[in-house]
Amino acid sequence: MTALKEKVARLRQAYAPHEHRPLGGYLAAMGTYAGVTAGIAGLVRATGRPVPERPAPADVVLLSIATHKLSRLLTKDAVTSPLRAPFTRYDKPIGSGEVMEQVRDQGSSTRHAIGELLSCPFCLAVWVATGFTGGLVLAPRLTRLVATALTAVAASDFLQMAYAVAQQAAEGGDHDED
Repeated sequence: MTALKEKVARLRQAYAPHEHRPLGGYLAAMGTYAGVTAGIAGLVRATGRPVPERPAPADVVLLSIATHKLSRLLTKDAVTSPLRAPFTRYDKPIGSGEVMEQVRDQGSSTRHAIGELLSCPFCLAVWVATGFTGGLVLAPRLTRLVATALTAVAASDFLQMAYAVAQQAAEGGDHDED
């Protein structure tokens, strides 16, 4: 066992000699993802649900927008910060109800990897999309309903931002006339 630990330590040092990279935590995250994916596949097989040859384009668009919104909500929204707090540290607000957080470096490599996953919408999107895809096979009506709500919120976010930009432009136009 000592030889294996030494080999892993050498690998870690060779991979990132000047920076701490939680390779063990990344392995744990990948193993968990593989387990979740295998669990979903097992449920699909056990329930006998048919897997579509090709997902409908409308479902792909719906789940894409919902994945974006849920990933962003879980990784950046101020209200969901208690979920991330054990793994991240608050840094600053970044507007539109979102916050920037830093990954906690102390503690286990698994804690660090989870912190990276929970503070990166791009990273978490893989997990969210996998869940939605499994949901589309196992519970399509419920999955589409949840995805529709998240898609509506995403569209509302863009409309709120467009409104704010239009309002600023209108206010800026009033100041130019003075």
